[in-house]
Amino acid sequence: REFPSTQLNPFWLGTDDRRKKEPEVFQTVSDGLKKLYKTKLLPLEESYKFHEFHSPALEDADFDNKPMVLLVGQYSTGKTSFIRYLLEQDFPGMRIGPEPTTDSFIAVMHGDTEGIIPGNALVVDPKKPFRKLNAFGNAFLNRFVCAQLPNPVLESISVIDTPGILSGEKQRISRGYDFAAVLEWFAERVDRIILLFDAHKLDISDEFSEVIKALKNHEDKIRVVLNKADQIETQQLMRVYGALMWSLGKIVNTPEVTFHSFCNLYNRKLFEAEEQDLFKDIQSLPRNAALRKLNDLIKRARLAKVHAYIISSLKKEMPSVFGKENKKKELIGSLGEIYSRIEREHQISPGDFPNLKKMQDQLQAQDLTKFQPLKPKLLEAVDDMLANDIAGLMVLVRQEETQRPNPVVKGGAFDGTLDGPFGHGYGEGAGEGIDEAEWVVSRDKPAYDEIFYTLSPVNGKVTGANAKKEMVKSKLPNTVLGKIWKLADIDKDGMLDDEEFALANHLIKVKLEGHELPSDLPPHLVPPSKRKIPE
Repeated sequence: REFPSTQLNPFWLGTDDRRKKEPEVFQTVSDGLKKLYKTKLLPLEESYKFHEFHSPALEDADFDNKPMVLLVGQYSTGKTSFIRYLLEQDFPGMRIGPEPTTDSFIAVMHGDTEGIIPGNALVVDPKKPFRKLNAFGNAFLNRFVCAQLPNPVLESISVIDTPGILSGEKQRISRGYDFAAVLEWFAERVDRIILLFDAHKLDISDEFSEVIKALKNHEDKIRVVLNKADQIETQQLMRVYGALMWSLGKIVNTPEVTFHSFCNLYNRKLFEAEEQDLFKDIQSLPRNAALRKLNDLIKRARLAKVHAYIISSLKKEMPSVFGKENKKKELIGSLGEIYSRIEREHQISPGDFPNLKKMQDQLQAQDLTKFQPLKPKLLEAVDDMLANDIAGLMVLVRQEETQRPNPVVKGGAFDGTLDGPFGHGYGEGAGEGIDEAEWVVSRDKPAYDEIFYTLSPVNGKVTGANAKKEMVKSKLPNTVLGKIWKLADIDKDGMLDDEEFALANHLIKVKLEGHELPSDLPPHLVPPSKRKIPE
């Protein structure tokens, strides 16, 4: 008897039960995500018209593309300037001004030569992750371009610039396409969403409020940048921060705000630290890209399951012959009760359900009699994916992270944040004196020596107990003082000589001035007489 080739494949196990228990084996995370989506999640989505209600089907390019950063904000908040600052060069189609200048969606991506690809050409390119944007029609595609240029930053990430959001009903009507829906499409596929605000105009227009609500299921991707904060005084900055938090708190659950600015001397340290955090966050996107795609697939699968329960419940309630229209109105009106019943029967969290009002509006245009009944096998395949296959991919994610060199965004403004005298914190705190020939601690050593000789040194050293009596006067926590002791006791003999004691006091001063302690003692802080002792 001849067997089909699939039965001879070692990855196929003899029975359905065995097959369910064993997760599939994949070579890479990207390949695994593609196969799981096509074989287990896509059949469920197609059966229950998921793509008509929520999001178009995913394609290979969605799993293969580089991490993307989406910039959203009202006009003249600095979105295009932000991209220009990151790339340190102009890009095709760039326009900057105080008036509303960017009237298109611009995907800024890497290319061998500079140029612009129009939207209609973009949505037929299988290598670009934009094919499904075709559904938004010509009014949108005429306002969508890809700016390509050779830039080292764009080798690791792509950036999406969006039209500035204006207030007023006229702007919304004149667009000719659903602006919030387009942003929601991008939000599902990007790795980071940056909301930009201007410190001088914090009003959140109706359309901006709608846009932020459309991003509601993606709060984990959102970072909020308060731009031009260097142009206001400290007291005003605190008021602006409070006003922004109050406004956003009504729309977003937990906004995380970054102050992005460059020159106010009074707040310079705050701004530099916040800017550095934002840069580190963007630089880490390539490293976390696989995990983000995995997380988004899980979110999509949970929504697809709930959607299947809703559609099959509506199908079950519909009559086969008479009174279809009346029953349809009744079911749509009582959709909230159907949500509650599904929540109880299947132990589903309320947060997994789609927006009730939006779902009711969409159902109006549907023929409920053509919906599919519940198909347990399709749901079991998705449950199996979530319970078994995803766990295997998580292991593969970690393996890929350890096998590959640490991928970070390089080039442009990112190079200026790493090394050199203009790097964040260079020459400050524990870094003070890094470029000087003289030991920086020697400046204050005479004062430290006076204290040292009051602590009854024996053979030129003070005991730990005596040194502790002096060090605790700083009122720093014992955990911090313990770290300072570990850094200062170079020869690890449990005592401090005059140089080590001076070093300990210098590190106490560094900490009291608000700087962080180094994890290891920098070479320039090692006392001159100890510099030949191996650590």
